[in-house]
Amino acid sequence: MNSSLLLKIILLSLAACSLIMFIVWAWATRIKNAGVVDIFWSFNFPVIGLIVFSFGDGFSLRREILLTMIVLWGMRLGIYLLIRVGSHLKEEEGRYKQLRLEWAPNANAKFFGFFQMQAFSNVFLAIPFFLISVNPKPELSLLEYLGAGLWAISLLGEASADAQLKRFKKLPSSKGKVCDQGLWKYSRHPNYFFEWMIWVSYFLFACSSPWGWISIVCPLTILFLILKVTGIPMTEEQSIRSRGDLYREYQRTTSAFVPWFKKA
Repeated sequence: MNSSLLLKIILLSLAACSLIMFIVWAWATRIKNAGVVDIFWSFNFPVIGLIVFSFGDGFSLRREILLTMIVLWGMRLGIYLLIRVGSHLKEEEGRYKQLRLEWAPNANAKFFGFFQMQAFSNVFLAIPFFLISVNPKPELSLLEYLGAGLWAISLLGEASADAQLKRFKKLPSSKGKVCDQGLWKYSRHPNYFFEWMIWVSYFLFACSSPWGWISIVCPLTILFLILKVTGIPMTEEQSIRSRGDLYREYQRTTSAFVPWFKKA
């Protein structure tokens, strides 16, 4: 493994993501909507993908597959969030409104740190991408094929969950109600579940690269964030604030995370 090249790729990625998040923070401060951070957190990964593809010296086919996986996933998620957040730019999402209240009167300064932490998280979570990009092995392994297959299934699952929720919200009869259709009938957060599985697939893909096993920290970190920090806890707090007993009943009858497992 070329350690100096690896460090160069990591630093380039960090600089790019930090600059992007600085610009996004300045825009978010002007429009008073910190929710735009989610859009560019997603778009930062294709930026990293282009960096690892361009500067990595590993097997070219492997880098091409990796770039395809990163760009398709990151752009799909980013565009979905762009449409969702862009539809109410003048109205900040409830979870960010709550942070703004909790961080007053220094909300803008604290959001700056928050946005930069998102840039750091982009780079930290890209550990498997960095390791894969410098893997010189001239053939793909079974684990890489399995990782790519799991990635495809997970991307389809996440896109389906997002599409089902979008269709539900468009119905006039759905106003004030809880989406319990399709995948949402079996899990309160199927989008989060498949998002996590995508990170598991990146880990599997990285396992054949030197030191690839250390990228297990990425799906574990995502799982922790989803279950304990910014994912399910914040989303469900906002859902209870907006839907009350309807959402509490939905909590009682569905899995929190893993579809078809009520005790999840």
